[in-house]
Amino acid sequence: MLALTADAPVLPPGHRAAAAPPWHDLVTVFLPALAPPAAVALLGLLFAALLKESPVSDLTPVPPARNGEAAYTTGLALLGSVRTPGGAAVPHAVLTLVDAAGRQCGRADSGDDGRFSLTGPGPGGYMLIAAASGHQPRAVGLTLADRAPELDVLLGGPGRLTGRVRTPDGEPVADAVVTLTDSRGDVVATTRSAADGGYRLDGLVTGDYTLAAGALGRRPGAAPVTVAGGEQADHDVELTGGAVLRGTVGNDEGRPVPDARVTLTDSLGEVAGTTLTGADGRFVFADLAPGEYTVVAAGYQPTATALRLAGGEHGERDLRLSHEPGAG
Repeated sequence: MLALTADAPVLPPGHRAAAAPPWHDLVTVFLPALAPPAAVALLGLLFAALLKESPVSDLTPVPPARNGEAAYTTGLALLGSVRTPGGAAVPHAVLTLVDAAGRQCGRADSGDDGRFSLTGPGPGGYMLIAAASGHQPRAVGLTLADRAPELDVLLGGPGRLTGRVRTPDGEPVADAVVTLTDSRGDVVATTRSAADGGYRLDGLVTGDYTLAAGALGRRPGAAPVTVAGGEQADHDVELTGGAVLRGTVGNDEGRPVPDARVTLTDSLGEVAGTTLTGADGRFVFADLAPGEYTVVAAGYQPTATALRLAGGEHGERDLRLSHEPGAG
Protein backbone atom coordinates (compact mmCIF):
# COMPACT_ATOMS: atom_id res chain seq x y z
CA MET A 1 0.00 0.00 0.00
CA LEU A 2 1.21 3.52 -0.79
CA ALA A 3 0.95 6.09 1.94
CA LEU A 4 -0.75 9.26 0.72
CA THR A 5 -0.09 12.55 2.39
CA ALA A 6 -2.68 15.19 2.87
CA ASP A 7 -1.31 17.14 0.00
CA ALA A 8 -1.29 14.21 -2.38
CA PRO A 9 -4.15 14.04 -4.89
CA VAL A 10 -6.85 11.52 -4.10
CA LEU A 11 -8.19 9.35 -6.90
CA PRO A 12 -11.86 8.75 -7.11
CA PRO A 13 -12.94 5.38 -5.75
CA GLY A 14 -13.56 4.02 -9.22
CA HIS A 15 -10.07 4.85 -10.39
CA ARG A 16 -8.23 3.49 -7.38
CA ALA A 17 -8.92 -0.10 -8.25
CA ALA A 18 -7.87 0.44 -11.84
CA ALA A 19 -4.57 2.07 -10.88
CA ALA A 20 -3.62 -0.44 -8.20
CA PRO A 21 -2.64 -3.42 -10.41
CA PRO A 22 0.11 -1.61 -12.43
CA TRP A 23 1.83 -0.33 -9.31
CA HIS A 24 1.51 -3.70 -7.68
CA ASP A 25 3.04 -5.44 -10.69
CA LEU A 26 5.96 -2.97 -10.79
CA VAL A 27 6.86 -3.59 -7.17
CA THR A 28 6.27 -7.31 -7.03
CA VAL A 29 7.51 -8.38 -10.48
CA PHE A 30 9.92 -5.92 -12.10
CA LEU A 31 11.91 -4.76 -9.09
CA PRO A 32 12.88 -8.30 -7.97
CA ALA A 33 13.85 -9.09 -11.60
CA LEU A 34 16.13 -6.04 -11.74
CA ALA A 35 17.78 -6.74 -8.39
CA PRO A 36 20.44 -9.31 -9.53
CA PRO A 37 21.80 -7.16 -12.42
CA ALA A 38 21.96 -4.14 -10.17
CA ALA A 39 23.84 -6.09 -7.55
CA VAL A 40 26.30 -7.37 -10.17
CA ALA A 41 26.84 -3.85 -11.45
CA LEU A 42 27.44 -2.60 -7.94
CA LEU A 43 29.97 -5.34 -7.26
CA GLY A 44 31.71 -4.54 -10.55
CA LEU A 45 32.10 -0.91 -9.58
CA LEU A 46 33.50 -2.00 -6.23
CA PHE A 47 36.12 -4.31 -7.80
CA ALA A 48 37.05 -1.62 -10.33
CA ALA A 49 37.76 0.75 -7.46
CA LEU A 50 39.89 -1.85 -5.71
CA LEU A 51 41.86 -2.67 -8.88
CA LYS A 52 42.34 0.92 -9.95
CA GLU A 53 46.19 0.60 -9.92
CA SER A 54 47.36 -1.94 -12.51
CA PRO A 55 50.52 -4.02 -11.78
CA VAL A 56 53.79 -3.28 -13.64
CA SER A 57 54.78 -5.98 -16.13
CA ASP A 58 58.26 -7.48 -16.19
CA LEU A 59 58.42 -6.44 -19.83
CA THR A 60 58.20 -2.73 -19.04
CA PRO A 61 60.90 -1.11 -21.20
CA VAL A 62 63.87 0.44 -19.47
CA PRO A 63 63.83 4.22 -19.77
CA PRO A 64 66.76 5.52 -21.79
CA ALA A 65 69.61 7.26 -20.03
CA ARG A 66 70.03 10.96 -20.51
CA ASN A 67 73.04 13.24 -20.09
CA GLY A 68 75.29 10.28 -19.29
CA GLU A 69 73.34 9.34 -16.17
CA ALA A 70 72.21 5.85 -15.27
CA ALA A 71 68.78 4.77 -16.42
CA TYR A 72 67.82 3.75 -12.86
CA THR A 73 67.86 6.14 -9.92
CA THR A 74 67.19 3.45 -7.33
CA GLY A 75 68.95 0.13 -6.86
CA LEU A 76 72.56 -0.93 -6.43
CA ALA A 77 75.27 1.59 -7.24
CA LEU A 78 78.15 0.34 -9.37
CA LEU A 79 81.31 2.41 -9.06
CA GLY A 80 84.59 2.03 -10.88
CA SER A 81 87.05 3.45 -13.36
CA VAL A 82 88.05 2.94 -16.98
CA ARG A 83 91.79 2.73 -17.56
CA THR A 84 94.38 1.49 -20.03
CA PRO A 85 96.57 -1.54 -19.20
CA GLY A 86 99.26 1.00 -18.29
CA GLY A 87 97.00 2.65 -15.70
CA ALA A 88 96.12 5.82 -17.59
CA ALA A 89 92.56 7.08 -17.21
CA VAL A 90 90.21 6.76 -20.20
CA PRO A 91 87.83 9.74 -20.18
CA HIS A 92 84.43 9.87 -21.89
CA ALA A 93 84.10 6.11 -22.15
CA VAL A 94 80.51 4.91 -22.56
CA LEU A 95 79.44 2.17 -20.15
CA THR A 96 76.24 0.18 -20.69
CA LEU A 97 74.78 -2.28 -18.20
CA VAL A 98 72.79 -5.14 -19.79
CA ASP A 99 70.77 -7.79 -17.96
CA ALA A 100 70.59 -11.52 -18.73
CA ALA A 101 67.80 -10.91 -21.26
CA GLY A 102 69.89 -8.39 -23.21
CA ARG A 103 67.92 -5.36 -22.04
CA GLN A 104 69.66 -2.12 -21.16
CA CYS A 105 69.60 -1.54 -17.42
CA GLY A 106 71.86 1.45 -17.05
CA ARG A 107 74.25 3.76 -18.86
CA ALA A 108 76.96 6.19 -17.82
CA ASP A 109 79.96 8.09 -19.15
CA SER A 110 83.35 8.12 -17.47
CA GLY A 111 84.66 11.46 -16.30
CA ASP A 112 87.95 13.14 -17.07
CA ASP A 113 89.56 10.99 -14.38
CA GLY A 114 88.10 7.81 -15.87
CA ARG A 115 85.69 7.33 -12.95
CA PHE A 116 82.08 6.27 -13.51
CA SER A 117 79.00 5.58 -11.44
CA LEU A 118 75.79 3.91 -12.57
CA THR A 119 72.90 2.22 -10.82
CA GLY A 120 71.58 -1.26 -11.49
CA PRO A 121 67.99 -2.33 -10.89
CA GLY A 122 68.88 -4.92 -8.24
CA PRO A 123 70.95 -8.00 -7.39
CA GLY A 124 71.65 -10.42 -10.22
CA GLY A 125 73.93 -11.20 -13.14
CA TYR A 126 74.74 -8.49 -15.66
CA MET A 127 77.14 -7.62 -18.48
CA LEU A 128 78.97 -4.30 -18.51
CA ILE A 129 80.00 -3.04 -21.96
CA ALA A 130 82.66 -0.33 -22.16
CA ALA A 131 83.70 1.51 -25.31
CA ALA A 132 85.82 4.57 -26.01
CA SER A 133 87.17 6.23 -29.10
CA GLY A 134 90.62 4.93 -30.04
CA HIS A 135 90.32 1.88 -27.79
CA GLN A 136 89.11 -1.66 -28.19
CA PRO A 137 85.66 -2.22 -26.64
CA ARG A 138 85.31 -4.69 -23.81
CA ALA A 139 82.48 -6.62 -22.18
CA VAL A 140 82.73 -7.78 -18.55
CA GLY A 141 80.38 -10.21 -16.82
CA LEU A 142 79.57 -9.34 -13.22
CA THR A 143 77.15 -10.15 -10.41
CA LEU A 144 75.56 -7.40 -8.34
CA ALA A 145 74.95 -8.35 -4.71
CA ASP A 146 73.71 -6.30 -1.80
CA ARG A 147 76.92 -4.32 -1.95
CA ALA A 148 78.63 -3.96 -5.32
CA PRO A 149 82.44 -3.64 -5.22
CA GLU A 150 84.35 -1.13 -7.28
CA LEU A 151 85.20 -2.33 -10.77
CA ASP A 152 88.18 -1.34 -12.90
CA VAL A 153 87.63 -1.80 -16.63
CA LEU A 154 90.75 -2.00 -18.78
CA LEU A 155 90.49 -0.83 -22.38
CA GLY A 156 93.41 -1.56 -24.65
CA GLY A 157 94.24 0.74 -27.49
CA PRO A 158 94.98 -0.48 -30.99
CA GLY A 159 98.09 -2.62 -31.28
CA ARG A 160 101.07 -2.18 -33.58
CA LEU A 161 103.40 -4.61 -35.35
CA THR A 162 106.85 -3.54 -36.48
CA GLY A 163 110.01 -5.24 -37.68
CA ARG A 164 112.43 -5.69 -40.56
CA VAL A 165 112.52 -7.83 -43.66
CA ARG A 166 116.05 -9.14 -44.05
CA THR A 167 118.22 -11.91 -45.50
CA PRO A 168 119.82 -14.66 -43.37
CA ASP A 169 122.97 -12.52 -43.40
CA GLY A 170 121.09 -9.54 -41.93
CA GLU A 171 120.97 -7.54 -45.16
CA PRO A 172 117.75 -5.49 -45.52
CA VAL A 173 115.25 -6.44 -48.19
CA ALA A 174 113.63 -3.30 -49.57
CA ASP A 175 110.23 -3.07 -51.23
CA ALA A 176 109.12 -6.43 -49.89
CA VAL A 177 105.36 -6.93 -49.64
CA VAL A 178 104.39 -7.51 -45.97
CA THR A 179 100.92 -8.97 -45.35
CA LEU A 180 99.08 -9.76 -42.12
CA THR A 181 96.18 -12.22 -42.05
CA ASP A 182 93.89 -13.12 -39.14
CA SER A 183 92.88 -16.56 -37.88
CA ARG A 184 90.24 -16.83 -40.62
CA GLY A 185 92.76 -16.11 -43.37
CA ASP A 186 91.43 -12.63 -44.12
CA VAL A 187 93.98 -9.90 -44.91
CA VAL A 188 93.78 -7.22 -42.21
CA ALA A 189 96.83 -5.11 -43.13
CA THR A 190 99.51 -4.85 -45.80
CA THR A 191 102.49 -2.61 -46.52
CA ARG A 192 105.89 -2.55 -48.20
CA SER A 193 109.25 -2.55 -46.49
CA ALA A 194 111.35 0.59 -46.58
CA ALA A 195 114.91 0.92 -47.88
CA ASP A 196 116.23 -0.34 -44.54
CA GLY A 197 113.81 -3.29 -44.65
CA GLY A 198 111.63 -1.83 -41.89
CA TYR A 199 107.84 -2.13 -41.87
CA ARG A 200 105.01 -0.98 -39.57
CA LEU A 201 101.39 -2.09 -39.30
CA ASP A 202 99.06 0.04 -37.10
CA GLY A 203 95.50 -0.16 -35.81
CA LEU A 204 95.52 -3.87 -34.96
CA VAL A 205 93.11 -5.48 -32.52
CA THR A 206 94.23 -8.07 -30.00
CA GLY A 207 94.62 -11.51 -31.54
CA ASP A 208 96.76 -14.08 -33.27
CA TYR A 209 97.92 -13.42 -36.83
CA THR A 210 100.10 -14.79 -39.62
CA LEU A 211 102.79 -12.44 -40.88
CA ALA A 212 104.07 -13.07 -44.38
CA ALA A 213 106.56 -11.28 -46.62
CA GLY A 214 107.75 -11.75 -50.16
CA ALA A 215 110.16 -10.05 -52.52
CA LEU A 216 111.26 -10.49 -56.10
CA GLY A 217 113.92 -13.13 -56.46
CA ARG A 218 113.48 -14.46 -52.90
CA ARG A 219 111.46 -17.21 -51.29
CA PRO A 220 108.46 -15.98 -49.27
CA GLY A 221 108.59 -16.22 -45.49
CA ALA A 222 105.81 -16.50 -42.92
CA ALA A 223 105.54 -16.72 -39.13
CA PRO A 224 102.80 -16.63 -36.46
CA VAL A 225 102.60 -13.45 -34.36
CA THR A 226 100.44 -12.26 -31.46
CA VAL A 227 99.36 -8.65 -31.03
CA ALA A 228 98.07 -7.26 -27.72
CA GLY A 229 95.86 -4.19 -27.55
CA GLY A 230 97.71 -0.99 -26.74
CA GLU A 231 101.10 -2.64 -27.17
CA GLN A 232 103.75 -2.92 -29.87
CA ALA A 233 105.01 -6.26 -31.09
CA ASP A 234 108.26 -6.61 -33.01
CA HIS A 235 108.98 -9.39 -35.47
CA ASP A 236 111.57 -9.68 -38.24
CA VAL A 237 110.91 -11.69 -41.38
CA GLU A 238 113.80 -13.58 -42.96
CA LEU A 239 113.77 -14.12 -46.72
CA THR A 240 116.20 -16.51 -48.32
CA GLY A 241 117.26 -16.06 -51.89
CA GLY A 242 115.60 -18.55 -54.18
CA ALA A 243 118.10 -20.43 -56.31
CA VAL A 244 117.67 -20.35 -60.08
CA LEU A 245 118.67 -23.14 -62.45
CA ARG A 246 118.95 -22.41 -66.17
CA GLY A 247 120.15 -24.54 -68.98
CA THR A 248 119.91 -25.67 -72.57
CA VAL A 249 118.98 -29.01 -74.03
CA GLY A 250 120.75 -29.82 -77.32
CA ASN A 251 121.41 -32.83 -79.52
CA ASP A 252 124.65 -34.42 -80.60
CA GLU A 253 124.93 -31.95 -83.44
CA GLY A 254 124.76 -29.01 -81.02
CA ARG A 255 121.37 -27.85 -82.15
CA PRO A 256 118.73 -26.95 -79.52
CA VAL A 257 115.96 -29.44 -78.82
CA PRO A 258 112.59 -27.72 -78.44
CA ASP A 259 109.72 -29.15 -76.37
CA ALA A 260 112.02 -31.47 -74.45
CA ARG A 261 110.61 -32.36 -71.04
CA VAL A 262 112.94 -31.36 -68.19
CA THR A 263 112.22 -32.66 -64.67
CA LEU A 264 113.93 -31.57 -61.47
CA THR A 265 113.94 -33.84 -58.40
CA ASP A 266 115.32 -33.15 -54.93
CA SER A 267 117.56 -35.35 -52.78
CA LEU A 268 114.53 -37.38 -51.61
CA GLY A 269 113.41 -38.11 -55.15
CA GLU A 270 110.46 -35.73 -54.93
CA VAL A 271 109.67 -33.77 -58.08
CA ALA A 272 110.58 -30.12 -57.50
CA GLY A 273 109.48 -28.94 -60.93
CA THR A 274 108.78 -29.88 -64.53
CA THR A 275 108.99 -27.74 -67.63
CA LEU A 276 109.41 -27.87 -71.42
CA THR A 277 112.22 -26.30 -73.34
CA GLY A 278 111.49 -23.41 -75.62
CA ALA A 279 112.26 -23.09 -79.32
CA ASP A 280 115.86 -22.28 -78.40
CA GLY A 281 116.10 -25.36 -76.17
CA ARG A 282 116.31 -23.22 -73.02
CA PHE A 283 114.71 -24.10 -69.67
CA VAL A 284 114.63 -22.41 -66.26
CA PHE A 285 113.65 -23.37 -62.71
CA ALA A 286 113.29 -20.47 -60.28
CA ASP A 287 112.70 -20.03 -56.54
CA LEU A 288 114.48 -23.20 -55.50
CA ALA A 289 115.47 -24.01 -51.95
CA PRO A 290 119.14 -24.72 -51.27
CA GLY A 291 120.01 -28.37 -51.65
CA GLU A 292 120.96 -31.19 -54.01
CA TYR A 293 118.97 -31.81 -57.17
CA THR A 294 118.87 -34.07 -60.18
CA VAL A 295 117.80 -32.71 -63.53
CA VAL A 296 116.47 -35.12 -66.13
CA ALA A 297 115.76 -34.23 -69.78
CA ALA A 298 113.76 -36.45 -72.10
CA GLY A 299 113.17 -36.00 -75.78
CA TYR A 300 115.24 -38.66 -77.40
CA GLN A 301 117.08 -40.88 -74.94
CA PRO A 302 116.69 -39.47 -71.37
CA THR A 303 119.76 -37.98 -69.77
CA ALA A 304 120.33 -36.95 -66.16
CA THR A 305 122.86 -34.92 -64.19
CA ALA A 306 123.24 -34.12 -60.50
CA LEU A 307 124.04 -30.67 -59.07
CA ARG A 308 124.00 -28.68 -55.81
CA LEU A 309 122.44 -25.24 -55.43
CA ALA A 310 123.11 -22.74 -52.65
CA GLY A 311 120.66 -20.10 -51.46
CA GLY A 312 120.30 -17.35 -54.02
CA GLU A 313 122.61 -19.06 -56.47
CA HIS A 314 121.99 -18.81 -60.20
CA GLY A 315 123.16 -22.08 -61.71
CA GLU A 316 123.65 -23.03 -65.34
CA ARG A 317 123.50 -26.61 -66.64
CA ASP A 318 123.40 -27.71 -70.26
CA LEU A 319 122.11 -31.13 -71.20
CA ARG A 320 122.71 -33.09 -74.37
CA LEU A 321 120.19 -35.53 -75.76
CA SER A 322 121.37 -38.24 -78.13
CA HIS A 323 119.21 -39.76 -80.80
CA GLU A 324 119.76 -43.42 -81.50
CA PRO A 325 118.56 -44.98 -84.74
CA GLY A 326 115.27 -46.76 -84.18
CA ALA A 327 114.43 -44.72 -81.10
CA GLY A 328 111.08 -42.86 -81.01
